[in-house]
Amino acid sequence: MLSCKEVARLCSEEFERPLGLGERTALRVHLMMCKGCTNYRIQLGTLRRAMQAYAQGKAGPDDDPTPKSEP
Repeated sequence: MLSCKEVARLCSEEFERPLGLGERTALRVHLMMCKGCTNYRIQLGTLRRAMQAYAQGKAGPDDDPTPKSEP
């Protein structure tokens, strides 16, 4: 069985390349048993989608998390 560290690596790599059958199977088995890694994978996907939207200019001025300075 994969360790959480190995799962974190695979979760990142699945955005860069297609995982092999063995990797996908081992990842799914681990995720069925590990809520922490499941949450990590969800958060990683959310972060990736947010950064892609930002890079494409889809994040509006109201989405800017930096504080506005008062004149």
